[in-house]
Amino acid sequence: MSLNPRIWQPVAAVFSVANLAAVWFAATPGEPWHASVHAALAVGSALWVQRLEGRRRAAAASDSLPAEVFDELSILRSEVAELSERLDFAERVMAQPRPAENPQSLRP
Repeated sequence: MSLNPRIWQPVAAVFSVANLAAVWFAATPGEPWHASVHAALAVGSALWVQRLEGRRRAAAASDSLPAEVFDELSILRSEVAELSERLDFAERVMAQPRPAENPQSLRP
C-alpha cells in the first residue's frame, strides 16, 4: 500500500512544525535529550515532506505525457503483436517434420 502524498504531505508538515515548537518547550526546563528527540523528529518529518513532494511531482509528470506518446506506444504495440505472430508461424513451420527425400526421384 503506498501513501497518498496529497493527504500525508500536510500531515507531515504539521507534525514537523509541532515538533519544532516542542524543541523550545522541551529545552526550556533543561531537558536536552527531550529537546534533541523533538529536533530529530522535526528534521525527519521535514525530510518526509520533501520526499512526498517529490513523489507527487513524479506522479504529476507521468500523468502529463502528451497524446503523441500514447499514439506511438499503441503503434509499437501493434507492431510487436504482428512480429510475435510471424515468429509463431515461423516456429510452427520449422517444427514440422521434413518429408523424406527419395533418392531415386532425383535421378534423371
